[in-house]
Amino acid sequence: MKTVSTLPVGHEEPAHDHSGAPFPEVPTRDVLDTSGDLLRALAAPVRIAIVLQLRVSARCVHELVDALAVPQPLVSQHLRILKAAGVVAGERSGREVMYRLVDEHLADIVVAAVTHAAEGGR
Repeated sequence: MKTVSTLPVGHEEPAHDHSGAPFPEVPTRDVLDTSGDLLRALAAPVRIAIVLQLRVSARCVHELVDALAVPQPLVSQHLRILKAAGVVAGERSGREVMYRLVDEHLADIVVAAVTHAAEGGR
């Protein structure tokens, strides 16, 4: 028995994955490029650790140095990369700059990756 489509002429039904769920629409090239830049900015162990620290609360450089047990110049370098990618923002508080996450969704990405890795995912 043949099934008749109820979609208007010229419209195709979205493709589906093996579970029957529709594939998401492919984002624009600009969105894909920006997403790639963001993921590259997050793709370093020290930067992942920084994001995990900042998801708890805003921190200054010396607090991150103490928490991560890495040299201050290394923390500063990674913060510059994260800031350039729009992941963190710094606000002066007296003599120090307090860094915070710009968007909590970014912490969700990092937490998902860390959780996946901790569960033995590859």
